[in-house]
Amino acid sequence: MVQEKPSMGDKIKRKLSLPKMVGLEDENKVRGNWSGRLDFFLSCIGYAVGLGNIWRFPYICYRNGGGAFLIPYCIFLLLCGMPLVFLEIAYGQFCSQSPTGVWKLSPMFKGIGWGMVIVSGIVCIYYNIIITWTLYYLLMSFQAVLPWSHCNNDWNDENCALWHKRSPNATNHTHQGPLDPLLDGAGVVRLMGNLTANSSASYWMHYGVDGTNSTNVTIQRESPSEQYWQNHVLELSEGIENIGPIRWQLLLCLIFAWVMIFLCLCKGVKSSGKVVYVTATFPYLVLIILLVRGVTLPGSMEGIKYYLIPKWEKLLSFKVWAEAAGQIFYSVGAAWGAMITFASYNRFQNNCLRDAIIVPLLNEGTSIFAGFVIFSIIGFMAQETGRTVDAVITQGPGLAFVVYPGALAKLPISPMWAVLFFLMLLTVGVDSQFGMFETMTSAFVDEYPHFLRKRKTLFIAATCFVQFLLGIVIVTKGGIYILQIMDWYSSTYSLMVFSFMECIVVAYVYGVDRFYEDIELMIGRKPPILYKYSWLFVTPAVILFIFVATFLQHESVTYGDYHYPAWAIVLGWLLALCSILPIPGIMILKIVREKGPILQRIKKLCRPAVDWGPVPTKFREQYYESLSPARCQWLREFHPEMKFTVNQLEDEGIMMKPLKPNDSLHDKPASVPHEEKALIQGQQECNNV
Repeated sequence: MVQEKPSMGDKIKRKLSLPKMVGLEDENKVRGNWSGRLDFFLSCIGYAVGLGNIWRFPYICYRNGGGAFLIPYCIFLLLCGMPLVFLEIAYGQFCSQSPTGVWKLSPMFKGIGWGMVIVSGIVCIYYNIIITWTLYYLLMSFQAVLPWSHCNNDWNDENCALWHKRSPNATNHTHQGPLDPLLDGAGVVRLMGNLTANSSASYWMHYGVDGTNSTNVTIQRESPSEQYWQNHVLELSEGIENIGPIRWQLLLCLIFAWVMIFLCLCKGVKSSGKVVYVTATFPYLVLIILLVRGVTLPGSMEGIKYYLIPKWEKLLSFKVWAEAAGQIFYSVGAAWGAMITFASYNRFQNNCLRDAIIVPLLNEGTSIFAGFVIFSIIGFMAQETGRTVDAVITQGPGLAFVVYPGALAKLPISPMWAVLFFLMLLTVGVDSQFGMFETMTSAFVDEYPHFLRKRKTLFIAATCFVQFLLGIVIVTKGGIYILQIMDWYSSTYSLMVFSFMECIVVAYVYGVDRFYEDIELMIGRKPPILYKYSWLFVTPAVILFIFVATFLQHESVTYGDYHYPAWAIVLGWLLALCSILPIPGIMILKIVREKGPILQRIKKLCRPAVDWGPVPTKFREQYYESLSPARCQWLREFHPEMKFTVNQLEDEGIMMKPLKPNDSLHDKPASVPHEEKALIQGQQECNNV
């Protein structure tokens, strides 16, 4: 039965009749909905804006041409980032299912969803360790003197050095004897450069040593913040072969971190949707405060210039374009499953197109803005230490837990700035953890609803406890070596595989035109045609480009100067494969379980399942009414002798099963709800086309 296209007046009436989200009961009685539109929006922003925006993007931007890097960066945002986000939000919202449930659109590829769940589960383990470090630094910031601001601690050794600007009238020293004669009243050696100083050195170093070292020795200089990180927080062992004992201070912080995650997520999106009003907005407040303070510091403008001045010749490098594409790919948060999970709690008629435009733009704008904050402080640090900016900048934990704390220690009222900075890191990290953890738990609850849905709080608690146990090994003295392997391999290639297959399955297997009609049913109009060609051609091609570039540039995992043994690298590759193997594994399993000729099985499993579609009854009704004869075909192609109807209805969460040949619609009891009767009628019309 072909439905006439609605007139402009009908479209206007429909938009005027769209329900407001706040104050209404959940339209999805089984899984629930966000309490308001902002809950979803802020959750997506909080998830997408992660630690990578603060410690990865500024470094990548500087290393690849400064302001010139923004050109390929913005191009790939339009070609890859935004189409991927819209794709995931759209089909997650359409069927109100987790990353495993959405693959009812093509059951053959359900392994993609389970791969997303595995990746999120692995990353949740070590991501909470980063939150643990942040908590520890935050607690240690509540002191009058920051412990990483000087060399007079038990964990400092003879290599600890403080840099201070030298007086213009100071004389040069080249010392050729014991250090005792150079000791000042505070027991600090004053030298320039290395132990035998270069006469061109213009900055003093203060060494916290005891004066017993001999001459002609080159000392490897380390800042107090670096020694605080390596010698105190981590108590770093020699390598992964020597894990060492548990750091009990970090263990307590890890317990607190998981308790915090549980309390925020114990009620699902009903609780996390309220927490994000603080955690998603607070980082912007702190970034603004730090930027205002940063640009007033001496040397800050030099740092910002290093960050922004275009190096146009870099645009001729293949590596720059590859890293721009890779940075976009990881920063928008696609292929992890979190966007799908968040969208599954939307109301069916939420304007997902609007959200899919705003979220990536705001995410990337945050990265660029954070770069100003970071480089203003780095410029100040460079002037204070007498180094160039490129000698100070770094990425990863080194920026967040070494360079930045060292810079904060030099500011007036340094504890206050340290507290603000680590509070910002905490809120940024917690938001991202919410998304990955909710992805994991929602997938299992949706797969086993009869057992887990009524016990969701208990299941969340049990999952937190298991993840806590798995994370204990990373708070040992050699734990960061394990974390580096997990971070290096767990998602590097799997995310690209997932996103590439998402585009291929939706665009070619399910059908991009069919998907456009589904979106039109939700938002009242078809999205711009550019998305169609992006999903068909452009986005898969960009992802393939990123995959090849990443593979060609891949290097084995390292941590600083430490090189991992062969068995650890093999372990890393196994970790990478464990999230990809479910794709072929579940394909084979489903084909084996299906009946009929092999090609018929594959064809059937590629088609949408009979219970694919909107979950709320009234929208599923509209969905069937809108089906054209061609789209009805997939409901009856493999069961021509059967009629399809609702066999089970759980609080408007519909599970459809085929009736036996001898059954009829009239066998339904008289107490069938009105909505179900209407749905049966719609399906019967579809079968009779």
